[in-house]
Amino acid sequence: MLRIAVIGRQGQLARSLAELADDDVRVTCLGRPDLDLADPPTIAAALWKAPADLVVNAAAYTAVDRAESEPEHAFAINRDGAEAVAIACAQLGLPLIHVSTDYVFDGRKADPYVEGDACNPQTVYGRSKLAGEQAVLASSGGRAAILRTAWLHSPFGSNFVRTMLRLANERDRLRVVSDQQGSPTYAPHLARAILMMAQRMAMEPDNAALFRIFHLAGTGHTSWWGLAQEVMTVAASLGHKSVPVDPITTADYPTPAQRPANSVLDCGHVQAVCGIRLPPWQEGVRACLQHLLA
Repeated sequence: MLRIAVIGRQGQLARSLAELADDDVRVTCLGRPDLDLADPPTIAAALWKAPADLVVNAAAYTAVDRAESEPEHAFAINRDGAEAVAIACAQLGLPLIHVSTDYVFDGRKADPYVEGDACNPQTVYGRSKLAGEQAVLASSGGRAAILRTAWLHSPFGSNFVRTMLRLANERDRLRVVSDQQGSPTYAPHLARAILMMAQRMAMEPDNAALFRIFHLAGTGHTSWWGLAQEVMTVAASLGHKSVPVDPITTADYPTPAQRPANSVLDCGHVQAVCGIRLPPWQEGVRACLQHLLA
């Protein structure tokens, strides 16, 4: 049996990982109050008690706009908390999969981002996550993989797909930004890929190629408007209310945090090294809505 300790209990990815538990995989989710990323001493104590062969840090401060007004809290969780997890894993001899974000990039590149591209985050959230990546790599003793993902959605928690479905019930028309590009990622698809990577790490603990930065997101890309359009199309096919979606520009919808215009991730390296490729993002949207509307 592969035993995985997941940092996080209520988040989209943590809940998706928990649903994968079966006779061959034991998933233990750790969260507040027993483990609090803002309180480093709780991290080592919780991991010492958890039965684990590998750790997945699926928790983070993700309130992108609110982070602009509380940077200390964002860095305490996304940098200092992540570092404490990596240190504890190194002390316990446990490999670590640390989940990061497309927001470490500034969005000015025309093509999809590869792992070696220069990072230049434009938000407090992005800077705190990049600092967390750097802290994890420096503190893990070479036994950590960083997984950057993007535009996560699921049947759980707060996310764009669920928001569009709710707004369709409340309004007759929606307005959504069309000049930001990314790769929507269905959390259960990502969770299954993480499980595949974890199993590979358990079988090849000395394979240095597995312990580095990878990009892992839904295959293909679209805009927020394109994603909203897909939500409406699929919802209508499932008998749910659907409303028109008008495209607008970023300038039409100002937010405290500046989102990258292009955060499409090139996921070719994780496919080459680990044989992992997520399904097309449209499949994730349909699976999510089928779950929500069942």
